[in-house]
Amino acid sequence: MNWRPKLVALDIDGTLVGHDGQLPRDVHAAVRAVVDAGVPVVLSTGRGWVGTKPLAQALDLPPGQHVSSNGAVRVSYPPLEVLERVTFDPADVVERVLLAHPEAMLAVEVIGHGFKVNRIFPEGELTGELIEVELGELVAEPVTRVVVRDPNASEQDFIALAHRLGMEGVTYFIGYTAWLDIAPDGVDKSYGLAGVCRDLGIDPADVLALGDGRNDIEMLTWAGRGVALGEAPDEVKRAADDVAERFDRGGTAKELQRWFRL
Repeated sequence: MNWRPKLVALDIDGTLVGHDGQLPRDVHAAVRAVVDAGVPVVLSTGRGWVGTKPLAQALDLPPGQHVSSNGAVRVSYPPLEVLERVTFDPADVVERVLLAHPEAMLAVEVIGHGFKVNRIFPEGELTGELIEVELGELVAEPVTRVVVRDPNASEQDFIALAHRLGMEGVTYFIGYTAWLDIAPDGVDKSYGLAGVCRDLGIDPADVLALGDGRNDIEMLTWAGRGVALGEAPDEVKRAADDVAERFDRGGTAKELQRWFRL
């Protein structure tokens, strides 16, 4: 195969770091090999920018673009410049969520700082400062995303919740737990990455993308080579061009080493 990536897009949680938040040495070394080859590495994540920045720093990535908030925020860093911020009015969807699931915890992103929340989330689930506000303030301005969470519910409960809500006019992603991310209509990781490619003059067919979650499906189908990690849900694997080994068995590092030698 003569194909070689001209850009590498990487999910963070479950792809670059484990569920303990640690960046394995082999992954760090493999990413550095991509950088040393002169190929842009783009972090493409559901995290807000305040949770994405530490990974860009830990990997010592050169100045470049990154996609956060599931595609709603595109930045250049360092130094930080917000290149694109896509928002929507959260009032209607928040009302529908609370009617269907009154126990829901809700959060809206404050770019570069953290989140406004209706109740404090479990420790470690959101990054940055958490500001508890009344519901009226939570929905007072357009937002890049709404996070819906209930630690006492299950993943299947939230899959059923999303189907009941219908979610017209927005894009949504269901996490591994009772976690629902709601984004502007038509916005996902592939949307943000398309903006990066336009700016850099790179064809999506020349992009290698790796991810493990349902919010990676659009990115994996959009990229020239989309690779799901071995522990990804079945629908993510079906969307991918290939399936790597599990993250904890070196899947990310091995896929990168296939194209970029240490």
